[in-house]
Amino acid sequence: MVTNNIDEIIKEQLKYTLKETNFSNLGELYRGKVRDNYIEQDKRIIIATDRLSAFDRVITTIPFKGQMLNQVSSFWFEKTKDIVKNHIIDIPDPNVAVVHQCNTVPVEVIVRGYLTGSMWRDYDKGNPTSGIMPPKGMRKNQKFDEIIVTPSTKAESGHDIYLSKEEILKQEMVEKDIYEKMEESAIKLFKFGQKFCENNGLILVDTKYEFGLKDNELIVIDEIHTQDSSRFWILETYDEKFEKGDSPDILDKEIFRGWLMDTYPDIFPNIKPDEEIPPISEDIKIELAKRYMRSYEKITGLEFKAEISDVRSRIFESLKFANYL
Repeated sequence: MVTNNIDEIIKEQLKYTLKETNFSNLGELYRGKVRDNYIEQDKRIIIATDRLSAFDRVITTIPFKGQMLNQVSSFWFEKTKDIVKNHIIDIPDPNVAVVHQCNTVPVEVIVRGYLTGSMWRDYDKGNPTSGIMPPKGMRKNQKFDEIIVTPSTKAESGHDIYLSKEEILKQEMVEKDIYEKMEESAIKLFKFGQKFCENNGLILVDTKYEFGLKDNELIVIDEIHTQDSSRFWILETYDEKFEKGDSPDILDKEIFRGWLMDTYPDIFPNIKPDEEIPPISEDIKIELAKRYMRSYEKITGLEFKAEISDVRSRIFESLKFANYL
């Protein structure tokens, strides 16, 4: 992605961002926060749109985001398929994944290596997260001595709810052996991701995993180690920034959460489910697209070729060529 006019390319692509799809003969449509899912019998076709969510609301669209999101996730699924089985069948288009249809486990496994984000906000108020309270005297963005797992409910809308392992098992949301395998698998994936990212000059700070059951076998679904599901910091500058009490250099969408809270402090982070989304500047959209590209390239080691195109039309042609339409 070495080009002198990347800002102009991103700005031009703003008119082609993919907000949603409507392929009537692809299967039953379920629209998630950022993905359109078409379900038909034993398979699901997932189209990664350019929608960007924050604070459990879809806020705007970002050029090339869906393509990068799907390609990064596909990259990780391929790298980790021998660690934990996943749902991938086929990738017929940069924005599309064809996957096994599974029974989704209604719990997200969030794995954390550092005290930041929502856990820091809870800690700063003296509140535990998923029943876990880090040691006293920790600072924001400090590394934990050991990886921490904070499970939450998989909410269809509104805010996810953090629950302790004990509460999850008490409510019989997941069978004990399945939950424990989820935690074990999540920690294996996170450790692999941390080591891989470290070799590329990144810190995988925290992430979430979702799981499903196919023929009673637990497999990882949805996405893995993407810019949407994870936090990434620049490794080289972390120690110096932390010692000074400065925020780490980040590559994920946390900058967008910060921009929203700074720009609209009366709305964010506590925006209501039905509250109108305020205007989002073109500048922050372009900056976010560039950050997604930088993280894509640092994670994968591959160049991202930003090409202006009608994403919806390309997806249609790809699905038609692969005989899904």
